[in-house]
Amino acid sequence: MKHQPRIAVIGSANIDLVTYTDQFPRPGETIFGREFSLGFGGKGANQAVAARLCGAQVAMVARVGDDLFGPANIENFAARGIDTSRVLATPGVSSGVAPIFVESSGQNRIWVVKGANDRLSPADVDAAAPVLEGADFLVMQLEVPIETVYYALRFAREHGIRSILNPAPGQALDLAQVAHADYVIPNETEAEALAGMPVHNLEDARACAQKLLDGGVRRVIVTLGANGALCAGPDGMTHVPAFAVQPVDTTGAGDAFIGSLACFLAEGLAEMDAIARANLYAALSTLGAGTQKSFVTRERFDAEWADRSPYACNARRSSSSIS
Repeated sequence: MKHQPRIAVIGSANIDLVTYTDQFPRPGETIFGREFSLGFGGKGANQAVAARLCGAQVAMVARVGDDLFGPANIENFAARGIDTSRVLATPGVSSGVAPIFVESSGQNRIWVVKGANDRLSPADVDAAAPVLEGADFLVMQLEVPIETVYYALRFAREHGIRSILNPAPGQALDLAQVAHADYVIPNETEAEALAGMPVHNLEDARACAQKLLDGGVRRVIVTLGANGALCAGPDGMTHVPAFAVQPVDTTGAGDAFIGSLACFLAEGLAEMDAIARANLYAALSTLGAGTQKSFVTRERFDAEWADRSPYACNARRSSSSIS
């Protein structure tokens, strides 16, 4: 029987408030919007949902406000079967929100108000120890205080728990602290912020990854969108190609990659196999609008993988050549 992975996510939970409009208002002007969408977001929450949909047992360590959105966030996690015992309501503080305004041209303006996410503390990590110590992976991002992220990385190292750091939103970090992570997984922009060098293509990604490895980072996976992912470690670098799709909305694809990868690695899959599967899971997430609501179930993923994986393609080519 396949091992059911156990993933703990220490991170953010937001409400996305999306307004679609034909144009942005001028200062002092009131206009009508075309459409409004409210959804659950936050990088931590998104990654937790992706891991859960892929079949993992998932626990969330987070803070929400004591407003209307706090209970809604907790109910969303619970409805998906995610352990909410360490999702704490914070008195007198709003939940994290992201008001997003999207013009008909596709241009957007986004404000992120961290709210209760900014109150997640190292003490909350210690309090969650009974949940965290049973995990196969701890997953972290940067939408909560940096000192809490660093503390959680050290906690994972001291307790022998594998960890993933998604350094997003991109910013400069202390590489000595980052080096506690087993995997550091930035996109091109985040890799540039972390290493201080531009990443525009695969060769740039190789140079950036090498700089991070030289700085003490254990293992780096640079996600490259339609160009797949580059995995780099002391044993060398491997480029894992993407799967071709016609995307509808790429929002949340990085979170889909990380949540699914944590699950696949925790299942015991070989690293390159796990990355290839995460590439496909992320690609499938772009076929629907939004973040969490665009993530597919494990059943849907397995059906797509059976048809589109390199192994299936090779089998079809072999069958064709035989006939």
